[in-house]
Amino acid sequence: MARQPDNKTSEKISSDDSALIRELALLLDETSLTEIEIERAGLRVRVARNVSIAAAVPASLQAPVAVSATAVTVAAAGPADLSKHPGVVPSPMVGTAYWAPEPGAKPFVDVGTKVSVGQTLMIIEAMKTMNQIPSTRAGTVTQILVEDGQPVEFGEPLVIIE
Repeated sequence: MARQPDNKTSEKISSDDSALIRELALLLDETSLTEIEIERAGLRVRVARNVSIAAAVPASLQAPVAVSATAVTVAAAGPADLSKHPGVVPSPMVGTAYWAPEPGAKPFVDVGTKVSVGQTLMIIEAMKTMNQIPSTRAGTVTQILVEDGQPVEFGEPLVIIE
């Protein structure tokens, strides 16, 4: 892992940074959160549970695999900004994302699903209202970027369609 300060030079993670990462990982376990992000003195640390999607994804589209049960990303400003991807479907609202119409039901889409314009990708619950999120383009779902039941922000990338 490398720490990337604002001046874009790399240096080793200090023992203080390692302690912070361990502390955040323990906090994830204790609170059952899926991710925590903190920024301090130009260093951004995001600790997230390793989430696996049960569909086959070509190796060229897979994210790097973490060695441990907890994935850790340390970056000043992530170079792989998925919000700039041409096939991204951003969240049109703040709410909670759900992959299926009800608990235990088949998801609207999976990785590898071919979708058409207007097809429901997921729903976002906002103020007790279930809002269907339609596909903005035709293609194949190559990545699902949010977990079922995860809170999402306006503009947050939800799905990549290519």
